[in-house]
Amino acid sequence: MSRSSEARLRVTQVRSGIGAKPKARGTLRALGLGKIGRSNTLPDRGEIRGMIARVPHLVEVEEVE
Repeated sequence: MSRSSEARLRVTQVRSGIGAKPKARGTLRALGLGKIGRSNTLPDRGEIRGMIARVPHLVEVEEVE
């Protein structure tokens, strides 16, 4: 499955990280999030997908072009 080098993901925080474990809160910060409703557009790469996989209960992800 090859992805275009221009593929992007819009990651939006939909739940609070307050009750989450410290690693999950750190992952939110690394994704550029921190408040509910905040979004960030990131490249579609394996390391970004891995970070999203750590906090799927706190974020929504959509592909953008």
